[in-house]
Amino acid sequence: MGRLNAVLCMGLMLLAAPAGAAVRLVSLAPNVTELVFAAGAGSRLVGVSEFSDYPADARRLPRIGNAFRVDEERVIGLAPTHVLAWRTGTPPTTIGRLQQLGLRVIVLDTQRLDDIAAAIDSIGMLAGTQVLARRAAGRFRQDLSALRPRPAVHRPVRVFVEVDDEPLYTVAANHVVNEIISRCGGRNIFADLPGVAPVVTLESVIARDPELILVADDTVVEPRQLWKRWPELRAVRNQQVIRIPGDILTRPTPRILEGARAVCAAIAGAESIGASR
Repeated sequence: MGRLNAVLCMGLMLLAAPAGAAVRLVSLAPNVTELVFAAGAGSRLVGVSEFSDYPADARRLPRIGNAFRVDEERVIGLAPTHVLAWRTGTPPTTIGRLQQLGLRVIVLDTQRLDDIAAAIDSIGMLAGTQVLARRAAGRFRQDLSALRPRPAVHRPVRVFVEVDDEPLYTVAANHVVNEIISRCGGRNIFADLPGVAPVVTLESVIARDPELILVADDTVVEPRQLWKRWPELRAVRNQQVIRIPGDILTRPTPRILEGARAVCAAIAGAESIGASR
């Protein structure tokens, strides 16, 4: 176990509910909600954030707002023993405010694929579902090991990821999707930017001329129709604008491996087109 995970586990023990108390969890992010269910602790959830739509049981749970606007009175009324936040998705001001209200806040960090299994283990220890969580984390690690790093045959395919179109959000080096792109033999054209999900301009995308555009923005109905307005882009010319559902690509949960396999297939397809020209 790495130093970060060891520190997290120590913190979980210190913040654990009193002996004999029922664990009551509130989740502040959809991916955290999914991780709780993956750890076999879905029955411990008493409140979740908006857009917590997987698995189906999550849709029936009370909503406490979203990451940027949490209904504090509702959270307090649910009497949680712990509130689970997401380091790269929950604003520090939200975390700080909930802590000031006397709530125990656990912050989960999932910037790497390996962190997903560690988060499942940690939630299981917190919720008392260690056996189920260990099993789920083990399956994830096994499936991840099968997703072996794939070196580029010629050179890395230049990849642009669209997370949102208004404004145009993408992923930087600190986003888990960047790791997936690298594993699949691609190169994120905005890996040099700071942060996790920066806003970029259309002009900067055109200047960096990606060979593959991955659209994880579920609000865009026809991504190819949207991007065909810029035929000077190599990805558009070669019809390499590919949609991958955002909930299996940008949410760091066990389902992200489904998205990762789709990314690998898309990069392999773009690479074969580049090699044939």
